[in-house]
Amino acid sequence: MHFFYILQYPHRVKLVLASISPNRTRAKSDAAATLAADFLARASRYATCEAQAHGSEAALLAWLDRQSARTSPFLILLDSRGRQLTSQEFAAQIGRHRDNGTQTLVLAIGPADGWSDAARARAGLLLSFGAITLPHELARVVLAEQIYRALTILAGHPYHSGH
Repeated sequence: MHFFYILQYPHRVKLVLASISPNRTRAKSDAAATLAADFLARASRYATCEAQAHGSEAALLAWLDRQSARTSPFLILLDSRGRQLTSQEFAAQIGRHRDNGTQTLVLAIGPADGWSDAARARAGLLLSFGAITLPHELARVVLAEQIYRALTILAGHPYHSGH
């Protein structure tokens, strides 16, 4: 008699780094865009990752409404009034969503004048990188690096050690 064992792998979660960028049609080849893309490419070894630029907050929210999946996308907005998390706490957030079956986790950098009350109310988490103000390009690099760092923490990779 043969026994077959089904290996249960952790759920896959798709991470979307979204930004509100009214000038998104303009091609950019700057160092920040290259660096953010590099971190997302590295993160893609651990989870499906992609970057999206939306022309407005309304366009991002409409895109969220059009997503059809078993679970609704979980929205995390970067907002100066949000919670500050350590890299380990951020990794734990992503890990909880992955383990609880969230299919799409959207982390969004907002418009220059901030998120509307409606967008903040829709978010599952408001996340802050602190009281400083960062240009969109730099915030995208920091967020992409933190996504990569979080996934390496969850995978037990030594990238985070000593940093």
